[in-house]
Amino acid sequence: MSKTSSMGRGIMAVLAVGSRQAAGRNGGSVSEVASDLGKDRSQVSRSLRTAEQGGFLTRTGRTYSLDWSVLTDAQLITVQRLKSDGGSALDALAAATDEACFLGVLHGDSTVTIGESVPASSNLVGSWLGRPYPAYCSDAGQAVLWEASEPEVRRVFSDVEFARHGPNTPADVDEFLARRDAAKARGYSIVDEEAEPGLYSLAVPVRDFKGDVAAALQIVGIKARLEPRRERCAAALVAQGRWLESRLGFLP
Repeated sequence: MSKTSSMGRGIMAVLAVGSRQAAGRNGGSVSEVASDLGKDRSQVSRSLRTAEQGGFLTRTGRTYSLDWSVLTDAQLITVQRLKSDGGSALDALAAATDEACFLGVLHGDSTVTIGESVPASSNLVGSWLGRPYPAYCSDAGQAVLWEASEPEVRRVFSDVEFARHGPNTPADVDEFLARRDAAKARGYSIVDEEAEPGLYSLAVPVRDFKGDVAAALQIVGIKARLEPRRERCAAALVAQGRWLESRLGFLP
């Protein structure tokens, strides 16, 4: 979008106010925002008033600040779309791969399944909806912590004992981080008999409009059946992950 259009100028003004708040200030007056942008004061004043009328900014005296209700509303929409569009992505992925597909989120040091599509031919029995599993070895663990810094990952697992659930369960945080970094280089994670013997899974992160990882999209199956088709299934997984991200407002 052109920065010279009225909408472009309005967005630049909102971003300037947000930048001031991110730097620890309360927001900014017309003069301060105009100075930050190097723009004419009267033009910036119009942009700020329009943003206020649109509900993006709030004003106290002469100071404009972000109206957080907009972010709250956007976050609620994200949750709703994870359920509705997430279901569509899961069904499409299950149809393309003929494997069980899941959508998981991080909850403390565990991952929790919030969506699933399990074809009868997948040979997986039972539902995982609402069930937590240790993030260090779960199918979604590496993907939901995709963007987390090393200190953040260590904080998540600070009180966790890395108990063995399968023959390839990571032994400690360092091993988890090494596998997560390899997954990032590859473009998707592979969890090979970490959660339980014979189980194999692929996962990608799903980012929201803020660029944060909101969930992980997963394909889970019997190793002997899924591993030989890894590349084809991974391509379908990445495609559906990108589609779901676009529905959540993520701009790469």
